[in-house]
Amino acid sequence: MKKQVKQKVALITGITGQDGSYLAEFLLKKGYVVHGIIRRSSSFNTKRIEHIFEDLHEKRRHLFLHYGDLSDSNAISRIVSEFEPDEIYHLGAQSHVRVSFDIPEYTADIDALGTLRILEAIRYSKKKIKFYNAASSEMYGDVLQTPQTENTPFNPQSPYAIAKVFSFQMTKNYREAYDIFACSGILFNHESPRRGETFVTRKITRGIAQILVGKEKKLYLGNLDAKRDWGYAGEYVEAMWLMLQQKKADDYVIATGVTRSVKEFLVEAFRLVGIKNWQDYIEIDPRYFRPTEVNLLKGNAAKAKKVLKWAPKITFKELVRTMLESDLKVEGFKLPKKK
Repeated sequence: MKKQVKQKVALITGITGQDGSYLAEFLLKKGYVVHGIIRRSSSFNTKRIEHIFEDLHEKRRHLFLHYGDLSDSNAISRIVSEFEPDEIYHLGAQSHVRVSFDIPEYTADIDALGTLRILEAIRYSKKKIKFYNAASSEMYGDVLQTPQTENTPFNPQSPYAIAKVFSFQMTKNYREAYDIFACSGILFNHESPRRGETFVTRKITRGIAQILVGKEKKLYLGNLDAKRDWGYAGEYVEAMWLMLQQKKADDYVIATGVTRSVKEFLVEAFRLVGIKNWQDYIEIDPRYFRPTEVNLLKGNAAKAKKVLKWAPKITFKELVRTMLESDLKVEGFKLPKKK
């Protein structure tokens, strides 16, 4: 008689976000039981994961949602204690860099102390739980080295980035002090059709779609010269999982190694819909500039490639096209087929 293999249990904070939804899909396909923490709201905020429930047969439903908040240590400890996850993927955050200047205290509470609350819950659980912390390339800030690796010094330029540095260092400290399997993924910008509508890439693709149907006349943007290393979120969640499958916990940069400016993203998206005079549709709005800018981010994922055997596949142009096609579909448009 074959010995029955116990199903792995994962807990995801931020499950209703872009990364959380892709990760939940990925883990369910791997046979996990997935629990997600969601914030209580007067309206449903589960749009990105509704299709998962629809795809799962009721008798084999392995996705469960629980109310909680990263500011509430009691709720976090209760959920960890009750469901005893094998792996925790901590993706929840106030994730908008520009907004973090407007609400720095809230950003620090959720992004910095929220991580500490989960680490404390793991420490007191006495269970061997593997922990993934979503760090950020924004931690490099005004970069001191290009490309950025796991050894590049941090030089954060926003309340969001500073909170993420705290989160990164606390994860490292708990790994060393309490022998917790805890690691951080330093993910560079990763986009998808599920990206939040206030982030610049979705503002561009969604804005173009609305311009084409006459709903909008202009796109209002900030710094077009900012350069980022843009990848596809659906691929990056596999790297998160791979980090927790290693024998030793460590930190990894996840990136494409290719940098493009906001302007290049903009021009490519307009090109795909056949608009050459893109300048006629753009207004620069000072409100979208940060008090301190991060001008260049470019990651070196050599360590992830060597240890995790992970590498990105989706190119920059494919990413722009995928996002644009999704937003155009909502408005009843289709891009011409690739030549």
